[in-house]
Amino acid sequence: MNFSSHLLENAVAEFAKLPGIGKKTALRLVLHLLKTEAAQVNHFADTIQKMRQEIRFCTRCHNVADGPLCNICATPARRHDLVCVVESIRDVMAIEGTQQYNGAYHVLGGVISPLDGIGPDQLQIESLLQRVQEQQVSEIIFALNPNIQGDTTIYFIQKKLAAYPVKVTAISRGIAFGGELEYADELTLARSLQNRQPVETLVRG
Repeated sequence: MNFSSHLLENAVAEFAKLPGIGKKTALRLVLHLLKTEAAQVNHFADTIQKMRQEIRFCTRCHNVADGPLCNICATPARRHDLVCVVESIRDVMAIEGTQQYNGAYHVLGGVISPLDGIGPDQLQIESLLQRVQEQQVSEIIFALNPNIQGDTTIYFIQKKLAAYPVKVTAISRGIAFGGELEYADELTLARSLQNRQPVETLVRG
């Protein structure tokens, strides 16, 4: 791809670094910005910069937040005795999209994967145990991707939770093994939450 401007070429290269954006799509986006009024482009750039500089992570559940607590943890109407354990922030958004869950969340920030060099100490597991110990948590719901890494993580945390009087369940296998929560349709995900089962059944099955 030949460019008559190094500035244009550099901008295309930066956009192409985004996931799912190829060189042609990046070029189309950059050319669109060139035709857009300068004030709108400046607002776009300022918004991205402000997000990157000022966004925080919830001190309770590790979801994205504007302050110490995310909007979910700060809402009294939510059932904070229910804690849905997920791998990533994208999974929170996927479950929220079902509008069928009114509890709280806990974002692990990944799953146990020795092959990728990810162990329990690199995840937000200790803070989950601390929540169970310090707060009135009645149920932990595991909503991790149904694969080997997800099941390994559930098994590890379940053993840690055995010392606490808390119900431990996992979403049902409405989602195919090897699938990902963020790509599941909302109806399937909602039913998986509603039909959750004891973790012992999942692990033994």
